[in-house]
Amino acid sequence: MKPSTTDRRRAALALLAGGLGVSSWAQPRAESVRLLCGYPPGGAADILCRKLAEKLSGRLAPTLVVDNKPGAAGRLAAEELKRAPRDGSTMLLTPASVVTMYPHVYRQLAYDPFADFVPVGAVASTGFALAVGSRVPPGVRSVQEFARWCRDEPAAATCGNAGAGSMPHFLATLMARELRIELTHVPYRNGPLAMQAAAAGEIAAALATEGAARALSAGGRVRVLATTWAERSVQFAQVPTFNELGWPALTRHEWFGMFMPARTPAEIVDHAGSLIRTTLDSADIRETWDKASLVIDTSSAAQLRAAMRQEHDFWGHVVKASGFTPEA
Repeated sequence: MKPSTTDRRRAALALLAGGLGVSSWAQPRAESVRLLCGYPPGGAADILCRKLAEKLSGRLAPTLVVDNKPGAAGRLAAEELKRAPRDGSTMLLTPASVVTMYPHVYRQLAYDPFADFVPVGAVASTGFALAVGSRVPPGVRSVQEFARWCRDEPAAATCGNAGAGSMPHFLATLMARELRIELTHVPYRNGPLAMQAAAAGEIAAALATEGAARALSAGGRVRVLATTWAERSVQFAQVPTFNELGWPALTRHEWFGMFMPARTPAEIVDHAGSLIRTTLDSADIRETWDKASLVIDTSSAAQLRAAMRQEHDFWGHVVKASGFTPEA
């Protein structure tokens, strides 16, 4: 009997699957993927989401849609991921603090990052910069000189951050402890506002992301005294790190990671992670990340999981030592 068209198609597909290997042929693929972002358009997380959605559309899924859910310092998007289907159709791109620090900051966190999420991989990292503005005498051009000035002028020793309970807030408390100075911490809605306040002389200093300091430093409105990378930053190659100045405890950075709901099938998570790492190796990704003062981070799911646990434990000690009262 002559094979039907359907039979011939099945035979051809079977041969193709055999030649490619079952794992290559049967890659999980959602029709549409929603990429959650816990911050408003225009910020670093949003920039990352939109560029990755552009690059992954047609590869990870026919359609990728960025879904901004700003509010509660990134927690709303995390809560949305917890409720999402476990089929690869929803991912979250978030800075580390949402999954490593917030369990120590909020008493009633509506998600457990270790039980409710599964890491897919990292996509970017940012370092932090300590900068002083017009309120600090122009002769103060090093961390050591800033520390001496703070001891001499304790009432003026103020440092802005991206909000109470943020990573820069606790990094600044750690810095004060390491430098043996007293600092009054001044919270702002975000890092750029803190840096602008330092430039305007409203506060003495700001500790914020390199992106928040970059333009103001280039314009001479703030002086960056140190950065928090282990080695000198590409963005601030002429600026020493806290590490090389003798304060290795201040070697910290914040990564941006991709997550799916817990119990999403491993093959879906692995496939997404592989595609994302491949996508990061492109010239236009590097250009976009550089403009946002970010560096590409290709940490795998396993590496991200280990980093989550390590940083969760590290920041737990810092938060407790700071005397900060967890928020509701």
